[in-house]
Amino acid sequence: MTQWFRCYWDEEDMWFCFEVDSDGWVTRQVELRGPHEEPVAAASLAEWEAALADGTLEAYESVFGATAEVPVQEWDGHDPHDLGVDEFEAIWLAARTACRARARINPVSGA
Repeated sequence: MTQWFRCYWDEEDMWFCFEVDSDGWVTRQVELRGPHEEPVAAASLAEWEAALADGTLEAYESVFGATAEVPVQEWDGHDPHDLGVDEFEAIWLAARTACRARARINPVSGA
């Protein structure tokens, strides 16, 4: 069963919003920094894997970042807060738009 939640990392002043599959792997991840929750990443595991296979991983990560590399069961603390699917989708779409806009302003080769 898919789950959506967010966790705050105070040492980075960052909210992490996650979509997690039934095995605990992050399938989509959004990172929001600072008091204005500025989107800094909005990565999809499926897209990341496709970019790896295509040899375009560096370009993908420069625009969208990456997802967590371990299942959520292996994390320490970070007090998760549940999100509804609609709330996650709104955060996801806004973050993807911001990442794409930033890439247009500061283009990276291959992005």
